[in-house]
Amino acid sequence: MNHVPEAVTFARTRAGLTKRAVAQECGFSEQLMCDIEAGRRNATPEKLRKIAVVLNCPVDALEAKRPEATARQAEERQPS
Repeated sequence: MNHVPEAVTFARTRAGLTKRAVAQECGFSEQLMCDIEAGRRNATPEKLRKIAVVLNCPVDALEAKRPEATARQAEERQPS
């Protein structure tokens, strides 16, 4: 999964938009937007970028973090 479903829902509600409004602005169906937020379908990188633009948030706030990237970030934060 390229995205975190809960993060998409959070950003959308914070923006005060409905799933229908976001889907229309992005150019895809309301059903797809529902499926993306429910985690039933994957948001492609292109669709995720469109959603981020409509929600006025950075793409990385919606992206799923890869385990190796998360582990590397944790190591970098630890003092030597």
